[in-house]
Amino acid sequence: MVKVKDYFLLHICIIVFSLTSVFSKAAANRYNEGGIYDFKLYLFAFLMLAVCAVYAFFWQKVIKNIDLHVAYANRSVYLIWAQLWAVMIFGEHLSMKNLIGLAVVLVGVIVVSLNSSYEEEVNE
Repeated sequence: MVKVKDYFLLHICIIVFSLTSVFSKAAANRYNEGGIYDFKLYLFAFLMLAVCAVYAFFWQKVIKNIDLHVAYANRSVYLIWAQLWAVMIFGEHLSMKNLIGLAVVLVGVIVVSLNSSYEEEVNE
């Protein structure tokens, strides 16, 4: 049975991975403002790659305790975090289509996670 701790660690990894979207957008903004020679462009690009490396390391540790189909279904929560960062950090606005799409993703994650828990209980 997947423990709450395992789900918590999984979602911490997903939140960390969602920061790649923040750094990539920040790098793109720096490129648009300062061009190819802007130091902050390279700083944000480095941070994006560093976050990916940290995520990859901890993702391998976390998925040892969770079924892969559950882990990958939960990984789509990345979209929700990316949209949240876009609103909070960059002041973007969500459309109704964005909200509906995020709701569909969230429902899908819940269905897969609950189905996995039910299958584990039946098999025990």
